[in-house]
Amino acid sequence: MPPTGLSTARAALPGAAAGGRPSGWAVCLDGVAVTVRRTPVLRDLDLRLPAGAVLGVLGANGSGKTTLLRLLATLAVPSAGRAEVLGHELGGPGVPEVRTRIAMVGHLPALYPQLTLAENLHFVARLTGRSDEAADRALAAVGLAGAAARRAEGCSQGMARRTDLARVLLTEPSLLLLDEVHAGLDHGAADLVDHLVGQVRARGGTCVLVSHEPERLAGLTDRLVRIVDGRALPEVAR
Repeated sequence: MPPTGLSTARAALPGAAAGGRPSGWAVCLDGVAVTVRRTPVLRDLDLRLPAGAVLGVLGANGSGKTTLLRLLATLAVPSAGRAEVLGHELGGPGVPEVRTRIAMVGHLPALYPQLTLAENLHFVARLTGRSDEAADRALAAVGLAGAAARRAEGCSQGMARRTDLARVLLTEPSLLLLDEVHAGLDHGAADLVDHLVGQVRARGGTCVLVSHEPERLAGLTDRLVRIVDGRALPEVAR
């Protein structure tokens, strides 16, 4: 059974026009299900986030947190329900454009191992219409100016994660998705993550942070949702 109170929480959210597209939502999921290799992972999931929101997603390993992020990143398509991200319905013609406005930082670095850190950022810059100089500034901002010529394959996990954060700085996403991004980071890098979240929010962007550690999200998010058996418990105001 769905968690008690979920339908009530859904009805209380403003702007949900029955049968029509809600206006002003950065994320709008209505009764969404996602199946992976014939296994239901998310089911009957409802979620609405306005621009500027910072949502924390909690849940045990295997509960569907990463699948939710993949859905929001347009890397998965609902098997049931309706999903809209940044004003475009998933599976529709606007998805390629939406992807250019989303940044996701996950467990593994999104880097080409044979390229240097600078070359990785320059590649992203050219794909997104930005300059190499902007990429270099982003690397410097995360403390990697001195390591720009180092190949990604020879970098530590912390350096690779900082490079991913530089990508966020460079691309200025409208939707930032972070999957256990604090894990394994030193204090300085963890503070950098928090600073980036604040920057995205200040620009009116929306952030979704996944963690299994509630204390890590304390003071950083303004709402929490817990994924249990693929369903979302009611959001908790912070």
